[in-house]
Amino acid sequence: MRVTVMLTKRSPQSEDGSSALPDWGDSIDPMTFEQILEMDDDEEERDFSRSIVFGFFEQAVATFHRMETCIAKRDLGELSQLGHFLKGSSATLGLTKVKDSCEKIQHYGARKDESGTEDELDDDKSLCRIQDTLAVLKVDYAEVEKKLKAFYHESNS
Repeated sequence: MRVTVMLTKRSPQSEDGSSALPDWGDSIDPMTFEQILEMDDDEEERDFSRSIVFGFFEQAVATFHRMETCIAKRDLGELSQLGHFLKGSSATLGLTKVKDSCEKIQHYGARKDESGTEDELDDDKSLCRIQDTLAVLKVDYAEVEKKLKAFYHESNS
């Protein structure tokens, strides 16, 4: 009796059956990020996903600057819009912590509490919460930027 074994090229898989990605903890959702990776034509080069991720980096830094300007101008409405904008982009990539902070900024800018359910009538309190959340957002962003640049074998300059 002769047994023939066929080998197929497959991406490594983790215990849960998903492609083996680095353990990114709770900062990046692997299932969401894998959906972006599936759009790459070349698993080695990853040009498509790389362009999306690095485009997000540029977008995030520009949005942080705009948020700082809006804080100085006390423009809660624009801060809410910027939080919403960056929340969507970060959610698309699975950047969980970044998305969560952006959602809080969106709510605070809309004169709501952290969850968006209760009204906040004190603009100073909302602006203070936005400043605090923006500081956390920048730390969380730096963490995912470092992890994703390592994934794409880029220096963190």
